[in-house]
Amino acid sequence: MPVKAFTQAKVRLASALDPGERADLARHMAEIVLLAADPLPVVVVCDDEAVRAWAERSGARVVWCPGRGLNGAVSDGVAALRADGIAHAIVAHADLPLATDLAWLARFPGVSLVPDRRFDGTNVLALPTGAGFTFAYGAGSFGRHRAEAARLDLPARIVQDPHLGWDVDLPGDLSYPGAPEPWAPPADGKDEPAPVVAPTGAVAHRLS
Repeated sequence: MPVKAFTQAKVRLASALDPGERADLARHMAEIVLLAADPLPVVVVCDDEAVRAWAERSGARVVWCPGRGLNGAVSDGVAALRADGIAHAIVAHADLPLATDLAWLARFPGVSLVPDRRFDGTNVLALPTGAGFTFAYGAGSFGRHRAEAARLDLPARIVQDPHLGWDVDLPGDLSYPGAPEPWAPPADGKDEPAPVVAPTGAVAHRLS
């Protein structure tokens, strides 16, 4: 699980939350994702001392990745798992407030891609640790990760999951069910993305 410094996270929420609220929200969501990984062992990749202390208190292993960026940090984390003899890894972002269970994604032997609800980013990616997969996070990563799985000729599936598909980047994303105060959606609805209708429950599509 890559975790950015809580004090630097979610800057695009600045119109809705002050810096302290953004840091609290980032930590709150990271704790949710950490719990959703149970009973799997968790590796947190980070370059922030406060995040490292939080992860260690939470029982996670830390892979320290200063200056590596998101893609480099994820690569380092997967490599660390492979070195430990773990054959399959689940890479989950730390901003999934509705996450409840991640372990089942590892049961598929190939690549599982969980897109965000806009079908743009990759919220969760499960894959064999020895696949030589090149990570390409950022805008449009879902399409790039699909192409990478095809390039490596790996069996792959798209998992549409309304819980794992809900990440928080913009003020409109704060309207998720059960969001605690003060993380309320903006009153005027500005910055709220056009909704993508998702099925009720996870649906997996095997890629041909």
